[in-house]
Amino acid sequence: MTESESDTEPESEVAPEVVPEVSSGRDSTDRQAPSRRQQLEKMIRDHAVQVELFLELAALHRAEDRPAEAKRVLEQAIEVCPEDARLVWQHEEAVLARSMQQLRQVRDLANRLDTTEVRRELQRSQDDWARRRIEVCKARLRRDPDRHSLRLAIAEALIDLEQFTDACEALLPCYEVDSLAPQARLLQGQCLTINDDLLGALAAYRAAALRRSLVVPAKVRVAALTAAVDLAKQLGLPLSQQRYAQALQVAEQELAAESATSAPSPQRPERATEAADQASS
Repeated sequence: MTESESDTEPESEVAPEVVPEVSSGRDSTDRQAPSRRQQLEKMIRDHAVQVELFLELAALHRAEDRPAEAKRVLEQAIEVCPEDARLVWQHEEAVLARSMQQLRQVRDLANRLDTTEVRRELQRSQDDWARRRIEVCKARLRRDPDRHSLRLAIAEALIDLEQFTDACEALLPCYEVDSLAPQARLLQGQCLTINDDLLGALAAYRAAALRRSLVVPAKVRVAALTAAVDLAKQLGLPLSQQRYAQALQVAEQELAAESATSAPSPQRPERATEAADQASS
């Protein structure tokens, strides 16, 4: 997880964390929140070094779907306390949230008005969303180079920008991590297919789906094997096509069984990278 034309992001990737609704302790949150904002703004003017005040004010703005204001408050706080990790993290979340908000607004407009100008603005917003994900993930990787799952988010964003060779390069460290390798190989296969390296793509899909050393999620196997069957047919490899088709049938049965036995879960918000999942941990 990555944002393209689809409204959902891959669950493994970075999205702004969901900010819980701020409780006022009174019947009307709308009446209380502005008053609390004013209190916080005054307290910040009087006690500018108290990081918690900035964080609370930014959280209020985020809860009210005002990520641009949250970003502004956090930028002010970082000027005072540039080394505070909480401020840096929440500023990155606000950057992501603002970009996502703009993309949603333009999508809503595009659903109502199909013009060249709107289509151009939609593409610009999609590109901005991809670039902000790359920017945030790279910053978090610099702080914690072992968080290779962020590289999946970078690769997905690069794919959204149609930078397929760069996406493959970003994935390289993921191939050595068992928990990430299947998804990384699936993304590699998609990039190589678009770049017309069909044999390379077939090898990537095979590596994504048919690994003896670990159990690959059925969802990944179905996606990889579906693509492998199509490529084997295009390349005139009937025996390979038959082998992948048989494996695909097994994977589809397992995925159907998992779907039937798993309890329905609440719909998750869009994710941009795995970083948001850990924001509160």
